[in-house]
Amino acid sequence: MNRSKTKNLWISFINDLNLDDVIELYKASTLGERRPIDNRTCMAGMLQNANLVVTAWDGDLMVGISRTITDFHYCAYLSDLAVRASHQQKGIGKELIKRTQAQLEPTASLILLAAPAAAEYYPHVGFENHPSAWILRSGQEIT
Repeated sequence: MNRSKTKNLWISFINDLNLDDVIELYKASTLGERRPIDNRTCMAGMLQNANLVVTAWDGDLMVGISRTITDFHYCAYLSDLAVRASHQQKGIGKELIKRTQAQLEPTASLILLAAPAAAEYYPHVGFENHPSAWILRSGQEIT
C-alpha cells in the first residue's frame, strides 16, 4: 500500500477505496450536499475513473479526500476536496492539495470550482480567482 505518514495522519494515493467509506466522508464533510451520494453507480464511476486520488486517514478513519482528473502535464481539475468536519482547520485540506500538486509535473496548473461555503478558503491557500469559468450542466444542450 502506498502510504506515507504525516503528523498523526496517513496519506494514501489509492483510489480502490470502499465506496461506503467515501460516501460517508462526503456526508461528514458537507460535500455530499453537492454530489450524487444517492447514486452509487455515479459515485463509483467518479472514484474509479479519477486518475489522481489522495486520501488522508486518522487510523482506519478516512478524514479527507482529494479527487482529481488530470493529464499530469498541463491541467489538473481538482474536482473534490473534502475534509471531515471533525478534522477541519487542522491543515488536512492544505496537505491534500500539496500532495496532489506534488504528483503533477511543474507545468501543470490546478483548477477547481469552489463550493460557495469554501470560496474564501482557496485564496487563503494560494489559489487565484479566474472570472471566466463556464459550465454546461448535465442535461443541457448546446443551443
